[in-house]
Amino acid sequence: MRAQVTPSDSPVHEGRGPAAALELKQVEFRRSGRVILQDVNLRVMPGERWVLFGPNGIGKSTLVQMMSSRGFPSSGSVDILGNRLGKVDVFSYRHRIGLSSAELSRSFPYDEDPLDAIVTALTATTGRWRDSYTAEDYGKARSLMRQFGIQYLEGREFFRLSEGERTRVLICRALMADPDLLILDEPTTGLDLGGRELALQALSSIAGQRDQRAVVLVTHRLEEIPRGFNKVAIMGRIQGDEASARRDDLSGRDPQPGTITYQGGLRGGFTGKRLTQIFGLPMLVTEDRGRWSAIADYQDTSREGQ
Repeated sequence: MRAQVTPSDSPVHEGRGPAAALELKQVEFRRSGRVILQDVNLRVMPGERWVLFGPNGIGKSTLVQMMSSRGFPSSGSVDILGNRLGKVDVFSYRHRIGLSSAELSRSFPYDEDPLDAIVTALTATTGRWRDSYTAEDYGKARSLMRQFGIQYLEGREFFRLSEGERTRVLICRALMADPDLLILDEPTTGLDLGGRELALQALSSIAGQRDQRAVVLVTHRLEEIPRGFNKVAIMGRIQGDEASARRDDLSGRDPQPGTITYQGGLRGGFTGKRLTQIFGLPMLVTEDRGRWSAIADYQDTSREGQ
């Protein structure tokens, strides 16, 4: 059980109240002369549950790399748990960041035992070497595996797991060290319907805990947002809409840089008009008992033609 933290226990930043768990200011990222991200600003406070939402290719994975201390901006600043990225040794605080991502999964030795892949989160390493862990550590890792329905994977080789199995192993690893900042990048990728709902139920339980852990869930599907998340940062293009960006791709021109175009509550962010602008299709958005979904509203297009 994660310890309860009162406001008086939270770090204070230069007399301005509790420090942000994560803060990005005017972040820009360039690759091979192309601007991928521009003017990205985001402030995540301890205890907040955020969704980072946007289409494929908008720069979400690049932001995840920065937020998890594994990538650096070309300009601007990224502060993680009170540490300025690039100014402080990342290994001094990386163990306080729980990360689940497809890119991280490629860092493990091919024959890694999934149980070890989880427990090594305590030292923020991938792959056992000379490190050692207690029976209590392994007991906690096994408990997490049971919670996500993958206890049967102990003793197998990581590279033989299905995509859905690897996804659940990485979620368990992200939770192993009771991180102060939890980043879940597409946490239900590769899961079938049953596996997805099992994972979302567990993530909803995590989101509902009254603690000071900051959680950022990254997705491009509304259906994969667990209950309990109440803030969203939506990514779009600096100029124009997603449809024009796709036309640029087809014509060989680079699309405009990605940025955060909306921050606030889910109901204010997930509107049909906003998602229509992002995806270039008429979108119908629904919410039922805290779960969201969206489909292309082709009937709306037919009505426009009448």
